[in-house]
Order: sequence, then structure tokens, then C-alpha cells
Amino acid sequence: MEINGYELIAVLWVHWFADFCMQTDTMAQNKSTSYKWLGSHILVYSLFLFPFGWGFALTNACAHFVTDAISSRATSYLWKKGDRHNFFVVIGIDQALHLTVLVLTLDQITYWGLF
Repeated sequence: MEINGYELIAVLWVHWFADFCMQTDTMAQNKSTSYKWLGSHILVYSLFLFPFGWGFALTNACAHFVTDAISSRATSYLWKKGDRHNFFVVIGIDQALHLTVLVLTLDQITYWGLF
């Protein structure tokens, strides 16, 4: 797979915007205990990926759901426990997993001829 630098940069910025800026405080606080709020976060997140193609958006939405279902529970536990270091370690792992899936699925964007 040959990675187009422009599509990679675009996807990384869209990911940051959709995952952080578009996630409300309510979503962030409740996605660890409620699939409704986790699903709301994933829906909003994936809407920003649809311009890159439905296959890309759907693949990343599913992977994002699984990753956040696990990481949000871990971070919620660590925050309540006061373990700030490992809280941020898990946040880092969460983002590394998201970015890995985004990069591994970039060929779906190329397939649909977006870039």
C-alpha cells in the first residue's frame, strides 16, 4: 500500500476534530457506562469520516466503538482511583489504536478515488 501524504494528513486532522472537538462532555463522561452515549460518540465521529467513503467510515466506526468500549472503562476506573499516569497511558494506547486502524484502512480511500 502506498500512502498519499495529503490523505494521511487530512484523515489525522479529521480524526482529531471528530474524536476530541465533537465529543461532548456528556458523551465523554458517560460512554464508559452507557452504550447509548458511546454510540452517540461513534455516530458523530463517523459522520466526519463519510466524505472519505462509506467503507472507510464504517470500518473505522466499528473499530472505534470496540476500542472506546474498552479504553473508556479503563480510563474511568483509573481516573476514579486517582492513577493519573496510567489514565494517560491508556489514552495514549487508545489514540495509537485509532491511528493504526485509520492508516491501515487508507487504501479504502484510494479505492474510492477520493485522492
